[in-house]
Amino acid sequence: MAGERLMIVGCGDIGGRVAAAALEEGAAVAVLTRSREKAARFRERGIEALVGNLDQPDTLVGLPTRGRVVFYFAPPPGGGITDPRMRAFCAAIPPGDEPAKVVYLSTSGVYGDCGEQPVTEETPANPQTSRAKRRYDAEAILRAWGEERGVAVVILRVTGIYGPGRLPLQQLTSGQPVLLESEARLTNRIHADDLARVCLAAAARGEAGEIFNVSDGHPGTMTEYFNAVADALGMPRPRQVTLAEARQVMAPLMYSYVTESRRLDNGKMLARLGVELRYPTLAAGLKASLQTTTDREGT
Repeated sequence: MAGERLMIVGCGDIGGRVAAAALEEGAAVAVLTRSREKAARFRERGIEALVGNLDQPDTLVGLPTRGRVVFYFAPPPGGGITDPRMRAFCAAIPPGDEPAKVVYLSTSGVYGDCGEQPVTEETPANPQTSRAKRRYDAEAILRAWGEERGVAVVILRVTGIYGPGRLPLQQLTSGQPVLLESEARLTNRIHADDLARVCLAAAARGEAGEIFNVSDGHPGTMTEYFNAVADALGMPRPRQVTLAEARQVMAPLMYSYVTESRRLDNGKMLARLGVELRYPTLAAGLKASLQTTTDREGT
């Protein structure tokens, strides 16, 4: 990683973790952000920061993409089934300024509802929700652009991300319900720190056209997850409702999460990218997340 030139598009929590790890390894990092305030903070850390907005294509002139590895972490805008932001990014790069590689953070939601069957990278995509269709559209646009322009594109299909600052505290304190344990569907998770390490491994070892499922390899249910967080924090467990009741009382986004089931296979990620997860179980990752949160509150 020393001497590598990287660029992060959409530098939120995961982008910040990737940037920090890359800087420690001696890489040169640039970021694209909409906020001038965030840009100033990035520059204080020795990061080249550009201010631009993917919703305003005329602000994307002169992006320093040539020869770099680009991490594209920006989500699609809400609404619809396409991703105009990905189109704007691809259109903003003139011939001759192509990156060496793009690592795109997609979602395992593109597989749709798969029941109890193992989901590998060979499982056909079948996005059912609008948010999954937007992500799959972004995948398709980026892959076609990469093939046309000679840019290696690696896609990471990521599961539910948790970690410090990413626990469902608001849902627990507001009394939002979860599905009845006997009706809860399978979900998958990855700790934020492990995801950042997978991103860097994909940049180093992922090859053009490759797709990797990203999870800790221990699927559970959303109900189990919420109960585990509540128990760890000493909070009451959330009330449980039937699937029929959930349609009436859950927010549409949460309902869309709990009505699909996937058992994600992360074998290719482990074998090809050579990642050894620090938090291969929820118990380990949750303990570390709470400890980090406590440390932050005490500083």
